[in-house]
Amino acid sequence: MAHLRSRRRLALAVPVVLSLTASLGFLPAAAQAAPRVESAAQAADAGTFAYLVNTKTDPYTIKSVKKAINAAGGSVVVSYDKIGVIVVHSANPDFAKEIRKVRGVQSAGASRTSPVQAAGTTDEGAVQYLSKAEAAKVAGTSTAGEEPLEADQWDLRAIGADKAAQIDPGSKSVTVAVIDVGVDDTHPDIAPNFSPSQSANCVSGKADTTYGSWRPVDADHYHGTHVAGEIAAARNGIGVAGVAPGVKVSGITVAQPDANQLFFPESVVCAFVFAADHGVEITNNSYYVDPWQYNCMDDPDQRAIVDAVNRAQLYAQHKGTLNVAAAGNSNNDLDSNALVDASSPDDSTPVTRTVDPHECFDVPTQLPGVVTVSATGVKGAKSYYSSYGDGVIDVAAPGGDKYQIPDTPSKNGRILSTLPNNQYGYLQGTSMATPHVAAVAALLKSTHPWATPSQLQALLKAEADNPGCPTDPYDGNGDGVVDATCVGGKRINGFYGFGIVNALRAVK
Repeated sequence: MAHLRSRRRLALAVPVVLSLTASLGFLPAAAQAAPRVESAAQAADAGTFAYLVNTKTDPYTIKSVKKAINAAGGSVVVSYDKIGVIVVHSANPDFAKEIRKVRGVQSAGASRTSPVQAAGTTDEGAVQYLSKAEAAKVAGTSTAGEEPLEADQWDLRAIGADKAAQIDPGSKSVTVAVIDVGVDDTHPDIAPNFSPSQSANCVSGKADTTYGSWRPVDADHYHGTHVAGEIAAARNGIGVAGVAPGVKVSGITVAQPDANQLFFPESVVCAFVFAADHGVEITNNSYYVDPWQYNCMDDPDQRAIVDAVNRAQLYAQHKGTLNVAAAGNSNNDLDSNALVDASSPDDSTPVTRTVDPHECFDVPTQLPGVVTVSATGVKGAKSYYSSYGDGVIDVAAPGGDKYQIPDTPSKNGRILSTLPNNQYGYLQGTSMATPHVAAVAALLKSTHPWATPSQLQALLKAEADNPGCPTDPYDGNGDGVVDATCVGGKRINGFYGFGIVNALRAVK
């Protein structure tokens, strides 16, 4: 499965087309500890590869570059002229090398290391389905005013979402787009709040708005439906409740339809642009962009990925969309000097490498202006799997933790939500924390409809509750080994950023 996440910074005044390297002040020739991984063209003997070509945005340059693409043996799949990103397919093994020499091309590279197949998420562990017998047991403990399965939703109570819903469940004029593996909008808890007009399938890199195209291809593509329910499951007397049960939710599918469910960058570029152009206020990004867990700026292919996705998400920000993303489930310190990445590239043969997360980026969570989210359990402590980092994490939210056991009917420390085919189940991960933050942001947008993305982010931080760094050494799984070190103080720290979001404060 792709790296779905159960998973930095540009001033908004900076032009959308400015590259991440320039915007963050990195030196063009910055040294990088990561070994140079062979290019996509070198990684396979034959086949058609997908490429990202990033250019200046003036019409003359784009027209000229498109001619050069054809001359180099490439075919344009889609061109996002407003941000200067062109998605290309080519069987020419030297395509990237040739196109980088063209005037007006600012970066270009392969978006994957294996050939395009004919037509990563961040949950931690397999889904646990709620059986009918278990559901009946939980429903038997519900009280007046609660949804049938709400007694098992400790996460709602942890951030005051149950009380917030009584004051303001959120506005129908606010939409959260779930960029994911697909959303089952026929689920009775999701259908009342689903927005088909703001949904699409972006797997090819070009938006397909055919009705139902956003739905998961099968029940194993459950991640997006779980996320959507966490955000906006209706309070309709059926199943569970979302954190913001009055807002709309849409689905933008970016995962490949096979079992690996990979999220390639051209699909994510399409999703951000589509969301922005269709009036989406908030996007939920519970994944990292495949095939690289960390994209290093000294690699031309990975640099092109960072550049393209950053242009798209900045475009969304400038159009008024707040992007919220998961920090990841590797228990990595994203402010450390070195991390070991043994999983990339995940579409071919991984190569173990040591990377500096200040120069090799987890995309989209480390991109400028994106809200980066860590996960907590029922005790309010960092989840054992959640990545962290001083100055990297913005806020935290319940993502579940099997080692932190709640006093609920099922005694399950994971997050209960919707699944395809009218089912329910438990998942844990920064994938599950992120929709809690996206939903609280939707409540804030409902209360402050004119707030910009940067203002919404400031409000998220202002209403958060920060437990501060733990006084004892952090041992997330209780095995007697210190698993992580929290840096910072009560106001802001590496585990929780500015704190755990609070839905009740958001509506007040």
